[in-house]
Amino acid sequence: MNPIFEDLLNNIPDYKTFLTVEELDASSRALAEKYPDVVSVFEIGHTKENYPLLCLKIGSGSRNALMFGCPHPNEPIGTMMLEYFTENLAKNKALRDELDYTWYVVKAWDADGLRLNEKWLKGPYNIYNYSRNFFRPAGHRQVDWTFPVDYKGLHFHNTLPETDAMIGLLDKVKPAFIYSLHNAGFGGVYWYMSDGLPALYDQMYNAANKVHVPLNLGEPEAPYCVELAPAVYRSLGIEQEYDYLEKFSPEGTDIGASFNVGNNSAPYARKKYGSFTLLTELPYFFDERIMDRSEGTMLRRDAVLRNLDSSEKSNRYILDTMEISRKYFAPLNPFVLALDAFTKSDSDEATRNMVKSNPDFDKTATVSEEFDNLLMSRFYKSLSYGMLIRANEYELEAMEKAGEVNPEKKAALEKARDIAIVHHKELTDQLEKEIHYQVVPIRKLVSIQLECGLLVSKYLHDSQK
Repeated sequence: MNPIFEDLLNNIPDYKTFLTVEELDASSRALAEKYPDVVSVFEIGHTKENYPLLCLKIGSGSRNALMFGCPHPNEPIGTMMLEYFTENLAKNKALRDELDYTWYVVKAWDADGLRLNEKWLKGPYNIYNYSRNFFRPAGHRQVDWTFPVDYKGLHFHNTLPETDAMIGLLDKVKPAFIYSLHNAGFGGVYWYMSDGLPALYDQMYNAANKVHVPLNLGEPEAPYCVELAPAVYRSLGIEQEYDYLEKFSPEGTDIGASFNVGNNSAPYARKKYGSFTLLTELPYFFDERIMDRSEGTMLRRDAVLRNLDSSEKSNRYILDTMEISRKYFAPLNPFVLALDAFTKSDSDEATRNMVKSNPDFDKTATVSEEFDNLLMSRFYKSLSYGMLIRANEYELEAMEKAGEVNPEKKAALEKARDIAIVHHKELTDQLEKEIHYQVVPIRKLVSIQLECGLLVSKYLHDSQK
């Protein structure tokens, strides 16, 4: 490995917690003050809550690169990688020269949403605390899934302020390389990229293996993912989901009406500027079974169908509980908007049709595929259970803040909240017993994400000389 990169990776701090939006912004401003000849900071726009979105500009290389953290606000691993990388870019001329990019960095794109995750950012890091304090917005409120798009019967132009800010930055810098810093909650390491880079796969696998974090070899994140290599997929856009639903939905389905989201930054920048986008997905928690490719105990089809049945049952419970207090929810209650979106099952029938007709699902499932469908899927459902509690707490807190006295409203909200608390605790207690998980140190996650970004950005730069 390049000794400059090796030195950088060997000196990552042993971070114990994640930073808040305010802490990240204070650090960015301090960096620009400390290195004014190399670093500048500027606003690219404001959030829905009118919070300023800051962007760092570092160096003056021959090509532009863009990195952004928290495209989903429950995914702050990238903010810590950016915290470390930007400091080293600023102080290390040899690193800047070796990479030869002008770097544009937005540490926390969905700043409003990150605030709604603050109660778990400082730990403790376990399934209960993470899911109890989790927030992820509905698709039409996600900053990286509200890019404008016109594709077949889908026409979306209802962009968010944060999306408009990023579009403005993309149009300004026309980046050759984009690093979109996502992470999963549970599982292993996997990647998305605009095109295949076979020359790098072994090095990327090694970035995970050397810090003992497994690859995610279970089911892909979506049934229409195109696998380039084990745990490596082609970048997703809304077009792939549309085509999938068009192929497997019942005849006569209005596919365009199934969507209230747009595209994301990767296809937008690829189409306009030829930008190459990389995602390195990482877990907070992992169980060794996620990488076990030995034979399991059932057909892969049966595992997927059991997952769909379980999800359908959970969605009914969530919606039934929401009905207890729904009439008291504010129109923009972020937790309600999210739950209404996440309990929709427009694609479930298409997936049932797909697995029944696709011979790939005739085989015996691997242990990793079984684990993904039967246990990891329930972990992700626990996140919705946590948001169900918070949907009611959100309104109770608003009542208290406003001094509102409404016994009937308060009783309904408390009833729904208490039911959700019981079910959430039952599920997380069960998961704690059935999943033999480890918490991945932040330093290891930063190392994997940083090394993969270095590998790909360097490879792209050198291959275009």
